Amino acid sequence: MGTIAIAATDGMLHFEVAMACEVFVHDPSGLGHPWYDVVVCGPGPVRIGRFLMEPDDDLDRLAHADTVIIPAVADIDADVPSDLLDAVRAAHEAGARMVSLCTGAFVLAAAGVLDGLRATTHWAHTEALAARYPRVRVDPDVLYVDNGTVLASAGKAAAIDLCLHLIRRDHGSTVANAVARRLVVPPHRAGGQAQFVTTPVPARDDHRLATLFPWAMERLDQPLTVEDLARQANMSSRHLARHFRSATGTTPLQWLSTQRIRRAQELLENSDDSIDVIAEAAGMGTATTLRRHFHRTVGVPPDAYRRTFRSA
Repeated sequence: MGTIAIAATDGMLHFEVAMACEVFVHDPSGLGHPWYDVVVCGPGPVRIGRFLMEPDDDLDRLAHADTVIIPAVADIDADVPSDLLDAVRAAHEAGARMVSLCTGAFVLAAAGVLDGLRATTHWAHTEALAARYPRVRVDPDVLYVDNGTVLASAGKAAAIDLCLHLIRRDHGSTVANAVARRLVVPPHRAGGQAQFVTTPVPARDDHRLATLFPWAMERLDQPLTVEDLARQANMSSRHLARHFRSATGTTPLQWLSTQRIRRAQELLENSDDSIDVIAEAAGMGTATTLRRHFHRTVGVPPDAYRRTFRSA
């Protein structure tokens, strides 16, 4: 199915480079499908994480590949090497399928490849990507985005999801499933990054809301309102909203809703309680309400989440 060129330059992360090689180099023999010709391209010996790598060819080879993969970069604030940007632009203009893994999206964005397109990256960096490149339509919730000839994945495990998606596109589900079995990973994961995002709370003990958060967490099963939170914090609802925004980046109601979803996640992972019991314990009232909010926030129904994350 043509050549896959994996870019490798100083400052990239070894997981995504090694993972892409692992997924695409090994032919699932016996399936009767032509496989990929994989080449690692770089400017010379490069430092990838803690490892020194000797690429197969130089960066100019990217322009002659059918698919170009840009692995994650360690420092999203570092300037992208000019020779990498030139090679990425040349490959894109030559019609290569362009793929970024995790923070590799910052490279494609810097090269202008993502202009006007949907893209994603690791959830911790989606806001930075959107702010730095306003022409990119950043979707913070998905595991990966497929624009046809330009694709982008979220964080590390989502990079595997995207690579399997490429195999599924090129070779069909049977081959993708065979590769997934070899890697001992699911061939397809439902939902988005919201399954894995932690909710921030103030780290300082002297913060105005430091005592409010544990108080609210102990009462998630109760019908708390913004007025209840403001009264406990001894401030007006307006001041509470301002302090909440400063501390967590969100509103009191949004924070409370997220905490209730997180409580439901914990119970789905660690208990045999029914969805009705979990809905009541998380302050959602009914199983119907929990399912609606859980699916909207996490991206999968509670039952599907339990099957994926249930503790042994």
